[in-house]
Amino acid sequence: MKLKQLIKKCAQKDRKAQAQIYQLYAAKLFSLCLKYSKNKQEAEDNLQNGFMTIFKKIDQFKFKGSFEGWIKRIIVNTALQTYRTKGMLSLVHEEYIEDETVLVDEEAISLDYLLALIQELPDRYRMVFNLYVLDGYSHKEIAKMLTISEGTSKSNLSRARSILKRKIEANDAHSFLAK
Repeated sequence: MKLKQLIKKCAQKDRKAQAQIYQLYAAKLFSLCLKYSKNKQEAEDNLQNGFMTIFKKIDQFKFKGSFEGWIKRIIVNTALQTYRTKGMLSLVHEEYIEDETVLVDEEAISLDYLLALIQELPDRYRMVFNLYVLDGYSHKEIAKMLTISEGTSKSNLSRARSILKRKIEANDAHSFLAK
């Protein structure tokens, strides 16, 4: 069955079509959820809540643009809404700090390790880092999504990069000493 037909059947509340959409996208969306979550359990919760929203609003998809892009946006918004609702996203309003560049030896650090470091970031920094670096949103878009100023978005990104840089350098030093 083609994607367009699956989407139309999902809009008619067809459980088999919903299961097929879930099978097609769950793994990719779970990876996205992991970026915005502290741990696997929280990512699973965000994935399930996101799919509930996707199936509830699937009739609003007008086949303009990518379906995958549309559902990814729902997943990101679901994760952000979770933090807003629980009051977990306590953003610190800070002045902009000069941006730090983090150079990573891609052969020396695994993607899993980097993801674990990102998950350890404080919520406010992790959200801005993921939205900007991993998902390509602008500071203006992030400011609107998180109801903060653009300067705060830039500052939070800079702090996140600084924390990651320190942790990566500490890991490199530890690896060097272990040799």
